[in-house]
Amino acid sequence: MTRPAPPETLAPIDRLLAIMARLRDPADGCPWDLEQSFATIAPYTVEEAYEVADAIERNDLADLKDELGDLLLQVVFHARMAEEQGAFAFDDVARAINDKMVRRHPHVFAEETYGSLAEQKQGWETLKAAERARKDGAKGRVASLLDDVPVGLPALTRAVKLSRRAAGVGFVWPTVQDVMAKLHEEVGELEAEIAAGDLEKARQELGDVLFVVANLARTLEVDPEDSLRFTNAKFQRRFQYIEARLAERGKTPDQSDLAEMDALWDEAKAAEKAAADG
Repeated sequence: MTRPAPPETLAPIDRLLAIMARLRDPADGCPWDLEQSFATIAPYTVEEAYEVADAIERNDLADLKDELGDLLLQVVFHARMAEEQGAFAFDDVARAINDKMVRRHPHVFAEETYGSLAEQKQGWETLKAAERARKDGAKGRVASLLDDVPVGLPALTRAVKLSRRAAGVGFVWPTVQDVMAKLHEEVGELEAEIAAGDLEKARQELGDVLFVVANLARTLEVDPEDSLRFTNAKFQRRFQYIEARLAERGKTPDQSDLAEMDALWDEAKAAEKAAADG
């Protein structure tokens, strides 16, 4: 027997919470929703976060509104499952982030003052470090600067965060030139393993190269994920130009060859440069 949806007269967040509770109702909820767990929902949570970032990248605010709703649903879904286990509820999630934001902004909600944005950033990191120490102390273990850098982050983003934590205590190459020298060193080691035909060691050396690239991005204050998204979009745009020109010739890429496609790539590149200069 079906029941009507929670009334629209509820506050939007309360209605969403009621909808999720209904979907997870063991008696007449949704079979798919009832089968889910934290682990099965986690990939959707990550995917929705990326879709938020994509809408921002495209400056599509209408889409951003929808994607933020999808991301909020993920928070509500996880909170509902936790409530069913007696761990915490949505209000606890909201309360925790409220407390954290007040605690980490003493210059707004208390009497702390910072002389610059750099001082404010350092104050934020100091407060986070104290929070980590309290958590680890409660668990009876020694705190590490790297403990709460999430393993589930994209590897390149996590590399930047790991290196930033280490840099905060002086474990860092002093200059961009030092990072570049290390990058050349690691590329040389990668080339040596490729030449030796040891693909397992080459895989490891490639990881070292990417980690140094992440350090270079941090040193330059560049988001490597953003840089790579830009290059991905550029590659897609130029390859689609190749496909369009080949179609005009009655061809598809697999009916072409590298020389022809390279020439069309150069055309696309030149056209983009001319459009930018014009």
